[in-house]
Amino acid sequence: MAINIRLARGGSKKRPYYKIVVADARSPRDGRFIEKIGNYNPLLAKDNEQRVQLDADRAKHWLSVGAQPTDRVARFLDQAGVLERSARNNPNKGKPGEKATERAEERATKAAEAAEAEAAAKAAPATGSNEETEQVAAAEIEDATSAS
Repeated sequence: MAINIRLARGGSKKRPYYKIVVADARSPRDGRFIEKIGNYNPLLAKDNEQRVQLDADRAKHWLSVGAQPTDRVARFLDQAGVLERSARNNPNKGKPGEKATERAEERATKAAEAAEAEAAAKAAPATGSNEETEQVAAAEIEDATSAS
């Protein structure tokens, strides 16, 4: 029989309150349990000692029998000094997904193209500005003479 140490939710809507229970893994979350070994009130401040109440002796007993704590309960047991929880390391968690990296690359290429075009636009008038202004002036004169 697989035994878990887990949270069973109680309380009303948007006012959660949890019992820390030892239960058969096949039983429902809020259903039948073997023993209640503590409670957890997430509405209290984190430094409040009433936030997590745990019977450490019973927790040690159930762990020695082979009960498996859930992640959240393992944190509580580690805080109480009952169970040493190893730190998790997931270096890929903070990395963006494939679509986000594609969008970032597109933005980078567009920005580089815009910068090149802007640099080319600034450089072009400086080199041939006299010729262009002369051509524009000649075109304006022709338009004025043909209109009259």
